[in-house]
Amino acid sequence: MNRITRSLQTVLVAGAFGACLLCLSQPALAGGAQTQAENTAAQKVASRLGGKQYKNVKVSVENGIATLGGTVDLYEYKADAEKRADHTKGITAVRNQIEVAGPSVADNELRAKLAEELTYDRVGFGHVFDALTVAVHDGVVTVGGHSHNYFDRDSALALVSTTPGVKDVIDDIQVDPVSTMDEQIRFAVARAVYGYPTLNKYALNPAKPIRISVQNGHVTLYGVVDSKADSDTAYLRADSVPGVFSVKNELQIANQPAGQEK
Repeated sequence: MNRITRSLQTVLVAGAFGACLLCLSQPALAGGAQTQAENTAAQKVASRLGGKQYKNVKVSVENGIATLGGTVDLYEYKADAEKRADHTKGITAVRNQIEVAGPSVADNELRAKLAEELTYDRVGFGHVFDALTVAVHDGVVTVGGHSHNYFDRDSALALVSTTPGVKDVIDDIQVDPVSTMDEQIRFAVARAVYGYPTLNKYALNPAKPIRISVQNGHVTLYGVVDSKADSDTAYLRADSVPGVFSVKNELQIANQPAGQEK
């Protein structure tokens, strides 16, 4: 009887011990599988960042979130690395901690360079209908103002992103509404303004046009003109166009304090 009791106790203890091992092994196996999945995801992201521009970029993955660290030479590479990681199977989000380690450029110098380059961006593609602003603080560039369409906006952001010295880019551009009426008004205002003899000169230099922005029939004029007379004339010409609800004159007079319109 004692032998049977001891045997039964041994079986019960062994069973309980086995159950405990089973309970412990399941989380351990799950954790191991998760780590393997994360390692695989990290390898996939790294493989998508195989170019030499990403040689100093580090990748880690936890719970589907990819963390990117290290350095690149241009902001364009930082933004592109995030897109590549985000499009990788198994990645649900990206934490972009990459630093742009390219050359440092003084804010005022960088802003002047960007403003000049944006001035000539997409010349001949209706660029007079774009009125962008540029601000720089510690290498972080904010591009604002109005863009005629998404092509012009994307072109401007791409230009800024590839400029050495830019550490980060904030897109604050408002894309004007897509409207047949607005498009007709844009060209009508352009003809009214540039067709006037004293204002025709502003069409000759692509760097210094009178810029025309239209949102739902409301017109705003941007740019720099030679005199108050030119500013007043441009306003009156725009205001005379049929279908225009209102005109806001933001034109600056040369040699007077100006804003950041390009």
